[in-house]
Amino acid sequence: MADTNTRISTIVGENDVVLFMKGTPLFPQCGFSSRAIAILDHCGVAYESVDVLQDMEVRQGIKTYSDWPTIPQLYVKGEFLGGSDIMMEMFEAGELQQLLDEKGVAKAES
Repeated sequence: MADTNTRISTIVGENDVVLFMKGTPLFPQCGFSSRAIAILDHCGVAYESVDVLQDMEVRQGIKTYSDWPTIPQLYVKGEFLGGSDIMMEMFEAGELQQLLDEKGVAKAES
């Protein structure tokens, strides 16, 4: 488990925005992951995604790492924000875009 935590910590630390999800941005494997991708794409930020279906250790380890039971999980500048419901609430209130701007997150390349 220590190795998995180290791997997760490295991924979170090396990327401004990381989404641990089921599937990939092009082929999300659940509705919640699909919604999370749509929100991030709408915000126009660069992000890294991690397909937890490809790595069972990460799939279980991320739940322990964040103390959050569900996937997807969003991290911004090393800080855990929550899952797709929290992302949606923040997005609808304008808080997610504001946070991304305040944190100086890089915009996605067009």
